[in-house]
Amino acid sequence: MQRASRLKRELSLLTTEPPPGITCWQTGNQLDDLRAQILGGADTPYEKGIFNLEIVVPERYPFEPPKIRFLTPIYHPNIDSAGRICLDVLKLPPKGAWRPSLNISTLLTSIQLLMAEPNPDDPLMADISSEYKYNKQLFLLNAKEWTEKHASQ
Repeated sequence: MQRASRLKRELSLLTTEPPPGITCWQTGNQLDDLRAQILGGADTPYEKGIFNLEIVVPERYPFEPPKIRFLTPIYHPNIDSAGRICLDVLKLPPKGAWRPSLNISTLLTSIQLLMAEPNPDDPLMADISSEYKYNKQLFLLNAKEWTEKHASQ
């Protein structure tokens, strides 16, 4: 019961006061199956891109983090080809940093931040990570191309 009322409250906040560049909604009447869109940030290779994400809220939420993945392909060291995201707040401790005080809005904002500031030292995609570290121009070019190809409306 707590889970449902918390999710309703979070969704209503996401609707009335969404973080800049982020939208989130439920699919059908399922409270635990959500979709989100993140706009690529200005001055990043993802600028003008619209990235769709899937959010699956587990039974034990908020004691367990939602499972979030990109549906739109993105060229990024911390996001793999299946859309899985390597981000500490999406995992439970001891390896992760998820806490019940976090919410879907903070997670989406963290993902938006990760898009702007990749973490090449904790990559899911080793080849993209080394490109980011050692040939940033090529990384920026590839990321921009992917954005134009997959995330342009």
